[in-house]
Amino acid sequence: MSNTKVLPLLEPADGKAVAPCCPPLTERPFTAEEAETAARMFKALGDPVRLRLFSAVASHEGGEACVCDISDVGVSQPTVSHHLKKLKEAGLLTSERRGTWVYYRVEPSVLAAMGKLLAIAPAAT
Repeated sequence: MSNTKVLPLLEPADGKAVAPCCPPLTERPFTAEEAETAARMFKALGDPVRLRLFSAVASHEGGEACVCDISDVGVSQPTVSHHLKKLKEAGLLTSERRGTWVYYRVEPSVLAAMGKLLAIAPAAT
């Protein structure tokens, strides 16, 4: 069991709206906490198997996929579970158990926040 502190990629501002974890990279230098949060996300996506799993979930119809539909990534089932756990710990996936299967989802707000992080900051007027 890991005692690694997990910082959320996104923090709910008012229970409904979701704010990005960090400003665009080009806006200003990150604080230490913002850098830690963004690094955790990039580290989770830095593994080819995790990136394939994340992409499989994100591109699946409805943005949700059963583990049974995405586990054909060239590694064993326990390894798939390990990688999915790492994506969840990074705040990139959520999951729900339904009977014997686990369904994974990428919330649209997570993709939006990732896009904002990599976007060019608007020019000051």
